[in-house]
Amino acid sequence: MFILRDILPPLQAVFSETKLGRERAQWFTYTLLSVVVPFTSSMTSNLLRTLHTLFGLSPDSKRFYTLDAKSF
Repeated sequence: MFILRDILPPLQAVFSETKLGRERAQWFTYTLLSVVVPFTSSMTSNLLRTLHTLFGLSPDSKRFYTLDAKSF
């Protein structure tokens, strides 16, 4: 997974430098990692479970689905 360390910063740089933009960049990274890690299938409903179980994160589901719809 060392390649992720190289490709994630350029992907995060696409987001704006505002507080909200930095937050979205962070959630984008965790979501992408949730898809890549073979913990569960990549269905959106399981991504929330993966974020919580693997990373200890509990995003607001409405905001998560909004980010998901805009990112993927």
